[in-house]
Amino acid sequence: MKRMFWIIPSLVLLATGFFFVTNSRAATETAAYKLVRQEGAFELREYDTLHLAKVSMPASDKRSKNMDGGFMKLFRFIDGQNEKSEKISMTTPVIIERGEKESSMSFVMPQKSVAKGLPLPKGEVKLDRIPAVKVVALRFSGVSNSVKEAEKLAVLQAWVLKQGVEVEGSPLFAFYDPPWTPGFMRRNEVLLRVKAK
Repeated sequence: MKRMFWIIPSLVLLATGFFFVTNSRAATETAAYKLVRQEGAFELREYDTLHLAKVSMPASDKRSKNMDGGFMKLFRFIDGQNEKSEKISMTTPVIIERGEKESSMSFVMPQKSVAKGLPLPKGEVKLDRIPAVKVVALRFSGVSNSVKEAEKLAVLQAWVLKQGVEVEGSPLFAFYDPPWTPGFMRRNEVLLRVKAK
């Protein structure tokens, strides 16, 4: 009886650990980049072209602030609701861009799927890309919200100004972890595109 008392909690713990490992950032392909320079939490990076599945909303739509519904539309696309009924692996990060006229949420497409040709999406999902680009990035942890994002963007903009780096376009917010990840373990980033010379 005592043995059963230890076996059951051990199996539950093992199953929980397996779930978190297989559904964590470590088990997911992440968009590759070359680190050009690092200064504390600030990084200058170079990305090759990023191929995206994207959902957009007008900035005037109240739901656009958090891209409500965007995640599930993108998830259905990678789960097989596309022209080939083909499943596509989830990758990180999920990217949110908040512009003056529209906001968007994007999934970065895995290299294997890009190489063999992405299936055409249905509905509101569109295929897009960010051409090879240099960015400045600031990493932060915790549960993200509009106040924290505005604070981190201001910190990054101040650093960029100090460095004399010219940036362009709307800021990008990158999220790397599933929603059940504890806040202190989450990896979030704000990115600004460096102006091409």
